[in-house]
Amino acid sequence: MKVVDPEGRTWRVTRRWLPWRPRRRMVGPRLWLEGADGIAGFVIALVLGLVVLPVLSFVLLSGGELVLLVALLPIVTLARIAFGRKWWVEARLGFRAHWEHEVGSWTASGQRIRDVAGAIERGDPPMQTLGSQLQGPVPPTPYDPPREST
Repeated sequence: MKVVDPEGRTWRVTRRWLPWRPRRRMVGPRLWLEGADGIAGFVIALVLGLVVLPVLSFVLLSGGELVLLVALLPIVTLARIAFGRKWWVEARLGFRAHWEHEVGSWTASGQRIRDVAGAIERGDPPMQTLGSQLQGPVPPTPYDPPREST
């Protein structure tokens, strides 16, 4: 559920469908330019390093993970519903993880999502339990509306 707090920041309150939280990875090519012994070698290495390797590594890594997640999602979801596993509800400020809580059944997690979303809309967000604790004002995310200068 996507909600906006009184300060205009966008929050997302959802169930976590998989039992683990996806990790963010730094994916990029490692360029070794020792083979570029002339201008032609340098140009070839530059083209490979700046165009081909990033695209290829992104496609292979993202595609493999996406195929695995799509294959596991129905199995995990059916198993959770069939065996009564608890669901995790999480709130994200923009796309940054902010809060999570383990809730009971599917129905209870849906009610908890509505409760948390309502509290955020009223200006009472949950305490931060994930990520680094921020001191002072929360920095804007790319999904926040522009602030007026004072």
